[in-house]
Amino acid sequence: MMLSYDLTIVGGGMVGLTLAASLAKSNLKIAIIENREATPLSDAPASRVSAISATSRTIFEKIGVWQYINPKRITPYDTMCVWEKDSFGKIEFDAQQVEAEQLGYIIENEQIQHALLTVVQQQHNVTFYCPDKLSNIALGDGEAWLTLDSGKNITTKLVVGADGANSWVRKQVNIPLTHWDYNHHAIVATIKTDLPHQHCARQVFTPEGPLAFLPLFEKDLCSIVWSVPPEKAKQLQALSAIEFNKQLTRTFDNRLGFCELQSERVSFPLTMRYARDFAKHRIALIGDAAHTIHPLAGQGVNLGLLDAVSLAQCLLKSSESEKDIGLYENLRQFERWRKTEAAQMIASMELLKQLFHGDNPVQKTVRDLALLFADNVAPLKKQFIKQAMGLSGELPTILTH
Repeated sequence: MMLSYDLTIVGGGMVGLTLAASLAKSNLKIAIIENREATPLSDAPASRVSAISATSRTIFEKIGVWQYINPKRITPYDTMCVWEKDSFGKIEFDAQQVEAEQLGYIIENEQIQHALLTVVQQQHNVTFYCPDKLSNIALGDGEAWLTLDSGKNITTKLVVGADGANSWVRKQVNIPLTHWDYNHHAIVATIKTDLPHQHCARQVFTPEGPLAFLPLFEKDLCSIVWSVPPEKAKQLQALSAIEFNKQLTRTFDNRLGFCELQSERVSFPLTMRYARDFAKHRIALIGDAAHTIHPLAGQGVNLGLLDAVSLAQCLLKSSESEKDIGLYENLRQFERWRKTEAAQMIASMELLKQLFHGDNPVQKTVRDLALLFADNVAPLKKQFIKQAMGLSGELPTILTH
């Protein structure tokens, strides 16, 4: 039996589900293919968190998801403090400088995922295939044919790869990648601190890489993202909890007092990826399937969420005009738009990473002076804050209406 859909989303993570939720009021018939079943929410803090920008909060509000995120697990932050270790360079941001209440929110990924699922599972136009995964894809002039591991067969006008950094869809349709190794591994963990975080997101740049402390829902809990070269990551992973705590506290300049591990340490390599095509005939890529960036500014998930609502906008426009949503000519606007935004973000992250790399004394002095300059020039500082809040660039109409 052949099952027929307008849109098939491969990957039921945050970005794929945001696309589906953005199309709740459309006439499009949607399939979501996800190979992992949802796990129950835990009372313990999760190690993977996202820095959700003010713009991403607006997206979640507009598609009816924000209300389903447990408010007790949403940690707003209204200030940011960035400094260079063993130096005088620093910059501080405050939401009040742009007349806002918050700069953003730290939320566990599983909390966001659960809220999105709650909303999308109520949609009349969505069918889930979970746990299941694609085993074959064939692209035709008028539709794509998909075969699932379960043996089911699907025809669809458009296949959206929202299946992560190692996207099966991207590989299957031979979309090449521009990529480079950041030569960093990120160690993430939940930390208890002596001093309260006071809803401030903090980051110190060290010669080996940045270390971020992101405030969590208890006043003395933080999620860390510690980016270091691969060998250093191995050493840190091998340390006893006591020794790790000492090194962490020392690296963070004792800003929040003694730091104590509250979870396992998880380490993963960091790679920049940029797909040559974000769209082609019957195919579109969003989120990590299209691009991955260094987490030093916490913008990866926000970039992916904007991909999702931007694609939704383009699909709605085509659908309302009774155009074929899977034709490349009807996907080109989305591709140009999001490739430009992603390229600008990748370039910004690379510039920051290179600027703060190493401990050459002259280079250190230059960047310290640059930080102090930016900290004391109000218009420049406001522009940085707006970028961090996701308020710059070409925004989808869902955010401006």
